[in-house]
Amino acid sequence: MTMTTECDVRALFDEAARSDERYVLRLFVTGMTTRSARAIKNLRTICDEYLKGRYDLEVVDIYQQPVLAKGEQIIAAPTLIKKLPLPMRRIIGDMSNRGRVLLGLDLIREPDHAE
Repeated sequence: MTMTTECDVRALFDEAARSDERYVLRLFVTGMTTRSARAIKNLRTICDEYLKGRYDLEVVDIYQQPVLAKGEQIIAAPTLIKKLPLPMRRIIGDMSNRGRVLLGLDLIREPDHAE
């Protein structure tokens, strides 16, 4: 099994970084809990680093806008929905697993695993 290093992540990211595709993201949170605040902070950090100037992030508090959460069939929070570019993806959690978030946003490819 191969470990992915920060350099490997950067190399996988290079191709996506050259793209000028705009990312449309919607993050569903439950009020300003510690977990919600952490998800917002982590996601903004990732977006500012990897998608600077080419993303739109809408943060939706499901307590204040329950209709939006119902329309998107949100069953857990925090949940991030990547609307564009297609395919649409959902990522659940506080966005602290950077590799999983980058993979979910299609900014990196899953490294090949040696058998």
